[in-house]
Amino acid sequence: MGLVGLGGLDPAQQAGALGVGQQQLVEIAASLVRQADVLILDEPTAALTETETDLLFQQIARLKAQGTGIIYISHRLEELQRVANRISVLRDGQLVATHETREVSLPQIVREMVGRELGTAFSRRDAVGTVALRVVNLQAGARVRDVSFEVRRGEILGFAGLMGSGRTEVLRAIFGADRKEAGALYLGDADVPTIIQSPGDAVRHGLAFITEDRKQQGLLLTQPIRANITLARMREVGGRSGLLNRAAENAISTRFIKSLQVRCASPEQTVAQLSGGNQQKVVIAKWLYRDSDILLCDEPTRGIDVGAKFEIYALLADLAAAGKAIIVVSSELEELMALCDRIAVMSVGKLVTTFQRGEWSQDQIMNAALSQHISK
Repeated sequence: MGLVGLGGLDPAQQAGALGVGQQQLVEIAASLVRQADVLILDEPTAALTETETDLLFQQIARLKAQGTGIIYISHRLEELQRVANRISVLRDGQLVATHETREVSLPQIVREMVGRELGTAFSRRDAVGTVALRVVNLQAGARVRDVSFEVRRGEILGFAGLMGSGRTEVLRAIFGADRKEAGALYLGDADVPTIIQSPGDAVRHGLAFITEDRKQQGLLLTQPIRANITLARMREVGGRSGLLNRAAENAISTRFIKSLQVRCASPEQTVAQLSGGNQQKVVIAKWLYRDSDILLCDEPTRGIDVGAKFEIYALLADLAAAGKAIIVVSSELEELMALCDRIAVMSVGKLVTTFQRGEWSQDQIMNAALSQHISK
């Protein structure tokens, strides 16, 4: 377990109680101990921070030196340059090309993946509006300790930090998915705190939560697209009899499928049949139909291809430009630096600093993320 950065974890702990990132590391550790001749890693770093990723790459280098053959599947193209000898590109289920890593550039790989020039996917504007959400002295176990911040309308606020720093737990506590021990939430310019004790309370007050595990917590995989999109506002598609109006569901879902460019056969297609990027668009469509004012996004591009990533970036930028307040948790610093107006950094449950756009660097963010570890 120590080889993948889980040395401090109790081996008797239930895997189901771990976060997505820690579950990913447990899976990787299980693969490493099998001593297989061929090891297939499918998006192994999707929920990992740079520190955990570096530990994984050390083990990959060790296995390669021992003669293990490795197939490494990833949408993070810079990782392929670090670990792969050859890179094969798939698009729409077909092999497009295979290159020696040293002979191919990232822009060429991107063109082959999406079948076109990607171009400029999104832009950020500087102007932001009034305060949408103010969090004061939030406490939720050891992972969230006296956290205070605010996010404004039209702003994208990023949260960075190492795995276990409390980023996800902050969002869950705000949304009422985890119990708050102390602290207050203020919506808009209200002087009186808003009481949110459950996700239902949060939704009624205009909050949305795009979770890091869309398959387990964000979607009904066996249900059609239309049912997933209208899920957060079912009364609007219900008739007087209390039964759902399928025609209304189809009309609404078709509108969002078109506006978000969800690639699917029809609104009747089950969500499980969609790609990861299109599944994520369905999750976002659900909250857009609810017309939520504040979006809490936990790893919104986890496990999706580079083309879909840039479409999500553009969508979040457009929502901010329309006046939505957006909080984004991401393990990819480049993603936060490209997308956000400000970046708040968590370290061992504390919000240690917040950087303004143009004032940050990767080194500064990582130093802040490690600050509470070093001080102990």
